[in-house]
Amino acid sequence: MGGMAECIDIVFETHSWSEDNERGLASGWMPTPLSPKGRGLAQELGERRRHDGLAAVFVSDLRRAAETAAIAFAGTDVPVFHDWRLRECDYGDLTGRPAPEVHGTVAGVHDPYPGGESWAAAIRRVGGALNDIHGRWRGHRVLVIGHMSAYWALRHFVDGMPLEDFGKGFEWQEGWELRMCAPADLGPAVSS
Repeated sequence: MGGMAECIDIVFETHSWSEDNERGLASGWMPTPLSPKGRGLAQELGERRRHDGLAAVFVSDLRRAAETAAIAFAGTDVPVFHDWRLRECDYGDLTGRPAPEVHGTVAGVHDPYPGGESWAAAIRRVGGALNDIHGRWRGHRVLVIGHMSAYWALRHFVDGMPLEDFGKGFEWQEGWELRMCAPADLGPAVSS
């Protein structure tokens, strides 16, 4: 195989609006459900992506992401695969706290949350999932539904964004289109 057959087209969508989003809480690994607004947004995601040439959907196993995929792709033949490695960063002891408090706690991308993981560790974890997706689905178009950890991993491993630029320049939109032509360079082990 050569050329484009070595690449995979990845569409990334964030999970829909959750009950914790409405309350301004950082969910981390909590199994928070979608809000009524989020269920409507998941239906809209399905309308955008059901006939988008997707070979598969990969989704975090956390409830808000899994619900998004279930609603968006209900009644379709598009296979949906759940992968725990696509989870959000583990905020540890701060899980479920107000988002500004949580995100103001750690100084840098390599600093772990108390009892949790660092953003660098979360990005590396998601990179492992991206490598597996690339290895199996090259030459195809797939959708990843996830959290900010997946967004930052894609920016790092596909767009080449340095980890030191983590947290800069995010603006929500209805999906991002990326082409991944090589496995993610996960580098040496990153401690949580």
